[in-house]
Amino acid sequence: MALTREFNETVQARTRTDPEFRDALLKEAVDAMLAGEVDVGKAVLRDYINATIGFKELGGCANKPAKSLMRMFGPTGNPQARNLFEIIGHIQRHEGIRLQVQAVR
Repeated sequence: MALTREFNETVQARTRTDPEFRDALLKEAVDAMLAGEVDVGKAVLRDYINATIGFKELGGCANKPAKSLMRMFGPTGNPQARNLFEIIGHIQRHEGIRLQVQAVR
């Protein structure tokens, strides 16, 4: 089921104005990837990037073309672990946060 344009615009508007929502969205993307739901994680991370730093600025920080990053986080993209973690690192620095992994049984 495709998300509607209104829904995407609502998420982007909230992401721009609510730092806690931004942090939760980033955490959700990484949690999904760690849980093996890579496609979900990529989609959430793509929405996060679009609503915050943008692919053009992120590409400049990561020394990668914006179009390559867009493909990497697209539905058929398959980012290498190195690229994925570099991008997450850039996003953390941009936001001024540090994500931590916590083991839970």
